[in-house]
Amino acid sequence: MDTVESAEVVEADVRNVGGIDRTRCTFEPGVTVLTGENATNRTSFLTSLMAALGSDRATLKSDADEGEVRLSFDGETYTRTFERTDGRVSTGGDPYLEDATVADLFAFLLESNEARRAVRSGSDLRELVMRPVDTDAIRAEIDRLEEEKRRLDDELADLDDLEAERADLVDERTRLANEIEDAEADLEERRAELAELDASVEESKSHRERRQEDLSELESAREDLERTRRQLETERESLDSLHEERAELKERREELPDDPGGRLDEIESELDRLREHKNSLESTINQLGRIVQFNESMIEGDGEAPVEGLTERDDDVTAQLLPDDEVVCWTCGSEVEESAIEGTLDRLRDLRQETVSKRREVSAEIDDLSEEKGDLESTREERERVDRRLSELDDEIERRTGNVEELESSIDDLEARVEDLEDTVRERDEREYEEVVERHRAVNELEFEIESLREDLDAVEDEIAEVDTRLDEREEIEARRESVDEELRDQRTRIERLEAEMVETFNDRMAEVLSLLDYDGIDRIWLEPREQEARDGRRNVTERVFDLHIVRRGDDGGVYEDAIETLSESEREVAGLVFALAGYLAHDLDETVPFVVLDSLEAIDADRIGRLLEYFADHTRYLVVALLDGDAQAVDDRHERIRMG
Repeated sequence: MDTVESAEVVEADVRNVGGIDRTRCTFEPGVTVLTGENATNRTSFLTSLMAALGSDRATLKSDADEGEVRLSFDGETYTRTFERTDGRVSTGGDPYLEDATVADLFAFLLESNEARRAVRSGSDLRELVMRPVDTDAIRAEIDRLEEEKRRLDDELADLDDLEAERADLVDERTRLANEIEDAEADLEERRAELAELDASVEESKSHRERRQEDLSELESAREDLERTRRQLETERESLDSLHEERAELKERREELPDDPGGRLDEIESELDRLREHKNSLESTINQLGRIVQFNESMIEGDGEAPVEGLTERDDDVTAQLLPDDEVVCWTCGSEVEESAIEGTLDRLRDLRQETVSKRREVSAEIDDLSEEKGDLESTREERERVDRRLSELDDEIERRTGNVEELESSIDDLEARVEDLEDTVRERDEREYEEVVERHRAVNELEFEIESLREDLDAVEDEIAEVDTRLDEREEIEARRESVDEELRDQRTRIERLEAEMVETFNDRMAEVLSLLDYDGIDRIWLEPREQEARDGRRNVTERVFDLHIVRRGDDGGVYEDAIETLSESEREVAGLVFALAGYLAHDLDETVPFVVLDSLEAIDADRIGRLLEYFADHTRYLVVALLDGDAQAVDDRHERIRMG
């Protein structure tokens, strides 16, 4: 993009584009009228402006190998270049727009404009209205929000379960605390009894010391035995849990289908074929569009260049696309009635629409196969995950089983040692100390019980603390869920809101223009959304369409509804232009595309053309229109004129 010294004045330099050899001109903001009779390259100049702005509708002059459009305004220069190589034309340059899709629909309003044609033919208008809206992105965002909402709902449900679990844990904590309190009281009482019993037994100091050493060793051995038994219990519980998980995974593994590798390969191959077919259909759609545009420009008397992408070898390309119809090449010199060409153009348009329908069916097949592929890949991933976990479980079960066996062996050894120590203590003085040994055993067991209860109490209190930490997250999760729910409602209604805004904008603009142009007998024209059943590939779907309604007023003052087909050519042209302008405003193109270009207004009388241009001029910075000399006389003299031809 080159920098030039200019402000709002537009400088246009066109070379070898359409039917133009070379032309340069400047114009200022507001309405600029291109005057002249038919075949004076007015439409070629408009398409040149469109090309520099980003459209692909312009074509290289038929006898030139290269061409260029340079458009300068606001201190910048925007370009579009054309170059013919081996019979094909390629484009380049640095245009104003990177993507002119929306501008082609609602700002570049030539006779062949798709929005104008759709109104003239009574076609469904919703697809045009919503085409600039990235509905796929909206649906993807809806899916993401729904998934997040489900996740948050699961988290809240888990918190509800935790509330109930916490109540049980509090009850368990109370029970354990009471048991510890009772056990400690019992222990204190038994220790006192044991001390009293020890004091009543007469023995030598050395004998008492030996007995105490034996009892201490016995107590230590019992502690080791109890500790090992608890470890064994823990290992067995873990082993049972592992076996249960393994059984569940085995059952799940048997439910999963075999490796779908073969089917996945088939789907991938079919997807490649369908995508290639879709690309071919899109290429055909684009080629048909260029052919239709070229022939329309020729009928208008302002087209002298072949359609971009067509070569000298493709003079009969239209006949190739419609093999059963006879079409006369423009370059062969044969003369035919314009109605015959119009008939062929209608068939070409029908063929393009059929191809669009085929592309939609192919897209639906691609979606179905992609969904099946995703399901199969998910199944494969789950099977691999289950197999990995089963392998991990087998290793863990083997390790835990070894631990159990080692602990069982240790318990056998410890039980034998405890028994030996008890026998030693008993044998030292069977009659005097047997009761003391039993009392010591009881005290030891109670101490072990209290220690176990305290460990259980600590574990419960840790669980309660963890649950409380989780429950503290409830407020944040609920706030996030409310936010997600609001976002979801907003996204779900976004498309409908956009539709409603567009419909309201169109209806308001149509009412304004009808009042401005004052057509007798037309009381109102408006869009109305409705739903209808349709086929999308192999599925039945409900789709929304926009119907155009017309209300007429009879001589007696009564009103009745009529169809678009009953409007006069002039009335339909106005309806199409206003629909396109509504799109320009509804999609805020005035913020990104400072130009509106117009031609083929012959169906509207000169006085109404003047009023219509004044209306359009209020909504765009630059309005460039091609008019015949007679129609141009009705345009206010304050507007700039450029004589073509």
